[in-house]
Amino acid sequence: MTYLVIIEYMAVIVAAIYGVLLAARKGMDIMGVFAVAFAVAFGGGTLRDLFLDRTPLFWIGNPHYPMIVFGISLLSGPFVHHIARIRPLLLLPDALGMALFTLIGTAYAMESGTHPFVAVMLGVITGTFGGVLGDVICNEVPSLFVPSPLNATCAFTGAWVYLGMQHFALPERYALLAGLSVIVAFRVAAVRWNWTLPAVREVRGGKPPSI
Repeated sequence: MTYLVIIEYMAVIVAAIYGVLLAARKGMDIMGVFAVAFAVAFGGGTLRDLFLDRTPLFWIGNPHYPMIVFGISLLSGPFVHHIARIRPLLLLPDALGMALFTLIGTAYAMESGTHPFVAVMLGVITGTFGGVLGDVICNEVPSLFVPSPLNATCAFTGAWVYLGMQHFALPERYALLAGLSVIVAFRVAAVRWNWTLPAVREVRGGKPPSI
């Protein structure tokens, strides 16, 4: 089993847990929990595979993935009652799932022969779009699209660290570990100190600024 397969397993599990916690905050029933966990775990990877014309989609070619997500959703019942105590931990599966999926998406895109910049963008999509779908299903404005602690920026940075270490022919496990560490640390720090990007707003009551 290669490092990429192991990371994909971990990414699916962690993203499913994040989806369960996200759904539990909205008080959903077990089918709602499964729907959110499924969207978070497979949304970004599905979009990546469609862009890269990879068939079958990664979760269709590996049917044990949706079975794992379904099992996690079913077993979540006894734990979601303690969501108030679990909520502070929501950041960890969020950051870890994003990091794992970003790296796996970047690696698969490079394997498909894409340009490094395109590979990084597809990695960011893989790492963040599942969370966007989860927010939409939970009737919330996706945090990726509004001023909030850095998200996609963390994934973008970590993906370049991963490719940079590969460029210098370092072993893949070290490149993956470096990229993972950067994304998780960057995301946690962004939330801890509320690092955000400036909002782009329409100028009202006057002429727009000259460029």
